[in-house]
Amino acid sequence: MGTSRMFRIFVVLGSAFMILLIIIYWDDVGATHLYMHTPVSLGPKVPHPQPPQSRPHTTRTPSFLSDIDAFVNQFLEPGTGEPTDTVPGDSSNQSEKSEERYVPRREWKIHLTPVAAELRERQEKRRRLLQEVCANDSVPFPGKNRSFDDIPNKELDHLIVDDRHGIIYCYVPKVACSNWKRIMIVLSESLQQDGAPQRDPLAIPRDLVHNSSMHFTFNKFWKRYGKFAKHLMKVKLKKYTKFLFVRDPFVRLISAYRNKFEMRNEDFYRHFAQVMLRRYANQPTPPASVDEAFALGSRPSFSHFTQYLLDPQTEKDMPFNEHWRQVYRLCHPCQIQYDFVGHLETAEEDAEHLLRLLRVDNVVEFPTSQRNLTASSWETDWFGPVPVEARRQLYKLYEPDFRLFGYDRPESILNE
Repeated sequence: MGTSRMFRIFVVLGSAFMILLIIIYWDDVGATHLYMHTPVSLGPKVPHPQPPQSRPHTTRTPSFLSDIDAFVNQFLEPGTGEPTDTVPGDSSNQSEKSEERYVPRREWKIHLTPVAAELRERQEKRRRLLQEVCANDSVPFPGKNRSFDDIPNKELDHLIVDDRHGIIYCYVPKVACSNWKRIMIVLSESLQQDGAPQRDPLAIPRDLVHNSSMHFTFNKFWKRYGKFAKHLMKVKLKKYTKFLFVRDPFVRLISAYRNKFEMRNEDFYRHFAQVMLRRYANQPTPPASVDEAFALGSRPSFSHFTQYLLDPQTEKDMPFNEHWRQVYRLCHPCQIQYDFVGHLETAEEDAEHLLRLLRVDNVVEFPTSQRNLTASSWETDWFGPVPVEARRQLYKLYEPDFRLFGYDRPESILNE
């Protein structure tokens, strides 16, 4: 009787121990499959040969992150970050190694002529400048020396990912970002028209262009991939082609002011213009709506706008709006090594060059803007009413962007 009772106790204890082991194993390994169940690439898959069985006498133990990396790489198509990959001939004659490396793409266009040397040198110069300024301790700015892991998730919301073509685009408002977002929607095929992907960028309505649901950004990774999000971001940053477009920082500020405060915009009036009128225009009770303000001619001036940017209270209340937030805060160029840096001043050449490098210039063309663009030659007129000392303080606020992206110090404005 005693032996039977002891046997039942051992069975119960053994079962409990096995259940505990299963729970621990699932938390450490099984969760990988739970979080990574959704494929991150919609491109064609190539069967991978089974790796040889490891030998019993192996002394090297693979790390958990290495296992995750290998798992993630199943979903990342090799070559997406390398637009210069060669195209194989007859696939039946390819070795297993080449089959594993090459994934055919119906969209990719093959160019037989090289990119102009001038364009290649331009990009090399811009990338080199970024590296030099980031390594130069004499150009300090907030967040410059932090690692990518230290960037808060909410600050990664401008990095748009296209897994179909292996592209990451950091959008900067007031730098043709509407049209580049259209390009990303077309390439990612995230918008359907009559059951087929929308192929015309200009046919995409403006409200959809800026609708966050149309774009898969880095800050959404946490919801989809959980604790593996940051690791997956770094894998994509390593493999994908990363680009951004910038413009002269002061001209960008003028463009933001014209677009948000010289045109009727209820949201910007309530959140920003009313604050400027109260603080700097001696209007304790500004008009209640933007229509009433325009009817009365009650609008903040560009000088009021610069006061708002320089006021320490502004960022105590909330971070800069994305339309005038510095590019280094939006795109983190010292933590992310961009492969392509476009300038609005050379937008047409740069856009053509980039789409060719991505080998998608047969899929989409960059739309030519017909809108009234802000010209750099207007800087003197716009900054005329702004006191010289305020101009210099404003330059200090945006100096990192001037230095990182190769824009000259505006001496004529700062030394009057």
